[in-house]
Amino acid sequence: MLLGVLSALYNWALLGSFDSIPFALAVLIIYFYPLIAAVIVAALGWEKFAWKTGAAILLAIIGLALALDVRGGNLNVAGVSLAFLAAFGLAVVVAVSSRVFGNGDARPVTLYMSATASMLLLLLCAASGDFAFPQSGTGWIGFGAAAVFYGFAIITFFIAISMIGPVGPLFSYSDAVISAILGVVVLGQALTAIQVAGITLVIIALVSATVRRRST
Repeated sequence: MLLGVLSALYNWALLGSFDSIPFALAVLIIYFYPLIAAVIVAALGWEKFAWKTGAAILLAIIGLALALDVRGGNLNVAGVSLAFLAAFGLAVVVAVSSRVFGNGDARPVTLYMSATASMLLLLLCAASGDFAFPQSGTGWIGFGAAAVFYGFAIITFFIAISMIGPVGPLFSYSDAVISAILGVVVLGQALTAIQVAGITLVIIALVSATVRRRST
C-alpha cells in the first residue's frame, strides 16, 4: 500500500510536469528510472551494478531523445523537477516491488498498489477541483479504453519485473519505437532522419542488454 501511495505521487508529478515542459521532454526524463533503479538496488546491496547495463541504458536514453525529437524550448525548472521526481519515484517502486514480489505471484501486490494509488489520486483530483468526466460519447470511449489498456499494462509490467528483476524495465524503451511506428501508421506522421537514427540506437541498446542478460 505504501508503494501504491508512491505510485500515485509519481504519476501526479509526471502529469503535473506536462503543464510546464514539452511532453517529449517529460517522457525522456521519466525514462531515467531504470538507471536510477539500478543504482538503488546496487546501493542497497540487492544486486551488483553492471556497467554494461548502465551503458545500454544511457545509449537508449540518447536514442530516445532523438526518436522523440526533444526540443529545448519552453523549459521550466519546476516542470523538469517534477519529471525527475516522477522518475525517482517510479525507480523506487520498481526496485522495492521486485523485492516484495520475490518468486511469488506479482498480481496480488499489484492489485493493492493500484487500488491504493487510485483512491489517493481520486482524493487529490477532488481536492484540487481538477476531476472532470468526459462530455461526449467519444470521450467516454477514450476514457474507458485508457483505463483498460493502462490496467493491462500495469499488470504485465509488474509481472515482468517479478520475472526479470528491477533493471529489466530497460525494455520499456521500446515504447519510443512503438510510438513512432503508431505515429506513422495511425496518424500519418513522417519520421525524420534523426528520429530514425534514434530508433536505431534504442534497438541496439535493447539487443545489447538482451545479449548481456542471456550471457550472465
